[in-house]
Amino acid sequence: MIPSLFVNMQYFYRKALVAFVLLLIADALVACFCIYRSRPSSSFVPQEKGPAGWHVAAVTDVPYGGASTVRIRHATPRSLDFDFRLSGAIAHPGAAALLISDANGKPAAQDLSKYSTVTFLAKCVPANSLVFMLTVVDGRVAKPGGKPAYLPVVTYFSCDEKGMPVSLDLTRLTIPEWWYATKHVDLARRSYELGHVTSLEFAASQFSPHEVESHVEIGDLALHGRDDRYLVALAAVLLIGWCAFGIWFFRAQSRALVVKVDARLKKDLSFVAYRQLTVEPFGDEDKAAILRFIATHYADSALDLERVAAGTGANRNRINEVLKAELGMTFTGYLRKLRLTEAARLLTDKGGATVAEIVRSVGYTNSNYFNKVFKEEYGCSPRQFRNVATRPATRADHDPAAK
Repeated sequence: MIPSLFVNMQYFYRKALVAFVLLLIADALVACFCIYRSRPSSSFVPQEKGPAGWHVAAVTDVPYGGASTVRIRHATPRSLDFDFRLSGAIAHPGAAALLISDANGKPAAQDLSKYSTVTFLAKCVPANSLVFMLTVVDGRVAKPGGKPAYLPVVTYFSCDEKGMPVSLDLTRLTIPEWWYATKHVDLARRSYELGHVTSLEFAASQFSPHEVESHVEIGDLALHGRDDRYLVALAAVLLIGWCAFGIWFFRAQSRALVVKVDARLKKDLSFVAYRQLTVEPFGDEDKAAILRFIATHYADSALDLERVAAGTGANRNRINEVLKAELGMTFTGYLRKLRLTEAARLLTDKGGATVAEIVRSVGYTNSNYFNKVFKEEYGCSPRQFRNVATRPATRADHDPAAK
């Protein structure tokens, strides 16, 4: 049983649509994952591996003869709440809340290289200008005994009673001038790395009020970064996925088209055989004359009902009546069927003939119109039809002598 001409292609397009939608969904999920991972964000305790964490400590100028105080009131992974009071007992007083990286009671370093920004909400009573400082291990500075050298990098931020959102670029902090002198490092060297960070510090600055009880709240403390490896992976996944879909689509479309053309050629064999009978002796001479005239003059581009009527002596109504009774077609439909069936045969059997030559030989004068009606009939262009119909496997299916 020959399948319907469009069932196979409809099934293919439904299958392709489902695959397309599933690929879009998969790409959306992968994109969400990769974009999320490409923007790493964390509290200041990025405990992804190992037991290392951050612990809060108060630091003052007391060891250097000062009398400043710091009191930690509350600390969580995303907030820090402390009071301090700067004393004028020494020239350069200091007070800070320090977040120290610690692993099982021993100093440790955290890798913050994938982060580029720290954000938080700073609230101070009274309004103040504070210091944010990172301390990193600097492997480029040698110390006696192989001990690690520590490099402080700092910046300033403001805060007031209402709370101010703060965003600091961790890659553009400043190395203090005194560090160059004490470590004997060339002033031209301004770079540092965030691969080994031992502490984060929120400290009073030289602009902070002296002998005043100050309260500081650091909330919503988070680190943010960018990891382009996930974006590269996303691009690769999208490229591979769509290339694979494109290859599958065109191959599956080609296979479906082969099946469709095979079915159509087999279906048209009976029509071709009947057409041949119209030029043979026919029981009803009136019908035979009409069918024979059309079958032998279909290639005439000027053929119409009037010419058939003039050539057979039958009137227009009789011609349409015969065609409707014998073939279930009108004159226009029958003529189009004859021409397109012959064009399909020539495309299959006459490999040396161009499409334009075949168009003219079956009675069409407009190639664009022929391409349109041919695609409506066979579901593909004449060139696609020829490529499919002339494949060895397809020819064997339709040529008994080839089997």
